[in-house]
Amino acid sequence: MSATVEIANDIALIRMDDGKANAINFEMIAAVNAALDTAEAQAKAIVLAGREGRFSGGFDLNAFATLGADGVYKLLDAGAELLLRLYGGPLPVVAACTGHAIAMGTFILHACDTRIGASGAFKIGANEAVTGMQLPVFAMELARDRLNPTHLTRAMIQGFIYDPAGAVEAGYLDMLADPDKVEATALAVAGQLAQLPAPSYAWNKKAIRTKTLDRIRSSIGAHHKV
Repeated sequence: MSATVEIANDIALIRMDDGKANAINFEMIAAVNAALDTAEAQAKAIVLAGREGRFSGGFDLNAFATLGADGVYKLLDAGAELLLRLYGGPLPVVAACTGHAIAMGTFILHACDTRIGASGAFKIGANEAVTGMQLPVFAMELARDRLNPTHLTRAMIQGFIYDPAGAVEAGYLDMLADPDKVEATALAVAGQLAQLPAPSYAWNKKAIRTKTLDRIRSSIGAHHKV
């Protein structure tokens, strides 16, 4: 499995680890969704972590190269559905950003409620402008919601890649920890969030994010009709 889940003290620790860049493909999305099924049934908060040095390098470019246009759109839609589940789901979600986060890796950060990043020589940013790709609706909407507005142009239109401290200022991350303490810090934050009354957390989260959720949801499948 490219993602696993462990539950302790009402916290579900979901760890993405494909042994490489934690590329987002159908296999990774299915594994994270299965882990979320377990988490939502058995836990009060979620920590979503990467592997050492890598949170996620973004969508699997090898898959993009071999899937054909229809397959690429289906993978993008599956990614959008996963983001909606994290961003609009009932439980607190804390990201343990264990290293590099690029493109879809940063959009996953946007979809988590609190983001703990590893300090060090790591790269965080949306590089679509550099790679010649157009931003999907889910990327734009989540960035508009979570990034510091003064960084929107630099981050999303110009494709600037930040170091972890810059990523906090830009709004990709909320705080930093030493690389060997990122997961423990995220678990501690999740433990605090798990103490909040669950029904109101779920309601407030969905209510305050409804417009963004609706805009992303309405974009799913749209490219198939073009």
